Amino acid sequence: MHLTGAQSEHGYLVSKPQAWFAFTLSFLLMTFDFIDRQIVVSMFPYLKAEWALSDRELGALISIVSVTVAVGTLPLSLLVDRWSRVKGVVVMATVWSLATIACAFAGSFQRLFTARAFIGLGEAGYGPAAGAILSSVFPTRMRATIIGGFLAAASFGSVLGVVLGGVIAARWGWKAAFGIVGVPGLVLAGLYMFVRDYQAPEFATDAPTGLMKARGIARELFRARSGIAAYFAGALQLITASTILAWLPSFFNRVYGVPADRSGIWAAGVIVCATLGVVFWAGVADRLALRNVRLRMLTPAACCLATFGIFAVAFGALSPGALQIGMIVLGAFVMTATTGPIPAVAVDVVHPALRATAGSMVAVVQNLFGLGVGPLVSGALSDALGLQTAMAIVAISCGLAALLLAVGSRSYPADRAAAANHKVHVETLDAVPQTA
Repeated sequence: MHLTGAQSEHGYLVSKPQAWFAFTLSFLLMTFDFIDRQIVVSMFPYLKAEWALSDRELGALISIVSVTVAVGTLPLSLLVDRWSRVKGVVVMATVWSLATIACAFAGSFQRLFTARAFIGLGEAGYGPAAGAILSSVFPTRMRATIIGGFLAAASFGSVLGVVLGGVIAARWGWKAAFGIVGVPGLVLAGLYMFVRDYQAPEFATDAPTGLMKARGIARELFRARSGIAAYFAGALQLITASTILAWLPSFFNRVYGVPADRSGIWAAGVIVCATLGVVFWAGVADRLALRNVRLRMLTPAACCLATFGIFAVAFGALSPGALQIGMIVLGAFVMTATTGPIPAVAVDVVHPALRATAGSMVAVVQNLFGLGVGPLVSGALSDALGLQTAMAIVAISCGLAALLLAVGSRSYPADRAAAANHKVHVETLDAVPQTA
């Protein structure tokens, strides 16, 4: 069922229980999305031993998911913006869950790599579609907090994936782990059919061809300087974040001599702190933005700079021990500060009809230039220089992210006001609706 009309006096397009039902299922699906994506990192010691893989090849098993997400997310998000967000979520969750189960039957690196690629293809449009649903059914004042809470499921799922991968693989083998975690996504996909869908306003254009219309949409997505800064700052920060998520179990296994199943649990403890950081810093950014809207970008900028300093010291200057672990935990807590504010900024500065598409552009840039780069590059650096040195080097990307966010914050208030008033300056745009 499609819903139309303005939000209520409290800001909810649907009833509050319906909104929170949508949030709960979206959160659970995102959780299993990242369980399916990240479970492989705890299997690295087993895969390395069984198939004699290099760190670059192991990193590729993570990166390929991000690359296929980047390739598929924009066209799939454009499709669900015009078709149905809810049905799009159902289809995509079904695809990535079946692909995860298929990993259990992989008999070689090449087959596992291919199955992992299909996981990314299924996940490609999920985040933007679910994010668009949540952005529309909850009040605007809660947007960064709701999106941050939703995306915190990514860290939560990563924690579970890392723990389950190590524990299940140690007892029943790494193939069994893929088969077990793939089933819940199919169940949640069926339940998502009961989420209330809504009809978005159209992005009006007089473009005579599909190509010209696409150019008009692209110009709108990249019209705001603050939006561009958010896209690429988020990607730079994720180079480091994805490296930590991918390699921390192996780091504890190799540097501290922790068995593979326990190293996953150690890493999960660190990722829990990263998960708490997602929600905490999203809430801080929302609160501070009530006083000065630029602080929605400057808050994560400060955290990016802190992440750079903390990880550079932790991995570049400290020896194994309690102090190093404490610094890693602290760095994990601040490294996820961009998770909520980045997509919130991207949604804030575009026409309402393109919210899911803007979310998809965040996913494209972050997956292609962040998540797709981090594990592969750090794996190659690890082969050449050692894992700990590689993790110190990639932290430089956080400093660059801080710089981009600081620059982008200058134009954010004006960009946000223009989008709120539907003052969209696109060459092929003829008439933009004045009601959302």
